[in-house]
Amino acid sequence: MKRLTPLCAALCALALPALAPAQDMVQTAGKNAKVVLDNADVRVIELNMPPGASTGMHEHTTDQLVVFLTGGTAKQTDAEGKTKELTRKAGDVAWSGPVKHDTTNQSKTAVRTLVIELKK
Repeated sequence: MKRLTPLCAALCALALPALAPAQDMVQTAGKNAKVVLDNADVRVIELNMPPGASTGMHEHTTDQLVVFLTGGTAKQTDAEGKTKELTRKAGDVAWSGPVKHDTTNQSKTAVRTLVIELKK
């Protein structure tokens, strides 16, 4: 019976990260993300992502609007590990429903966006 305890502990340690809820982008992106407005209707996050920077795996639990202040290319990885490349121009606007993903700036310059999370 004592031999099973280390095995169970190891299996639990491997499984728990997959069961844990995804974190908020403001926490996972660190200094690259700043909340510029937060009220009962919306939360607006300004992202300033240097080349090679990543938001970290995070979850948006509501619909959101993303406004690209500068253009660039990014790689997005979803919760299942599927990746896609996105290229945006300054002024582009994108709509997204709830999603869990990580985004990495693959541009040679910083990319700035506003993420507008709807609360209602």
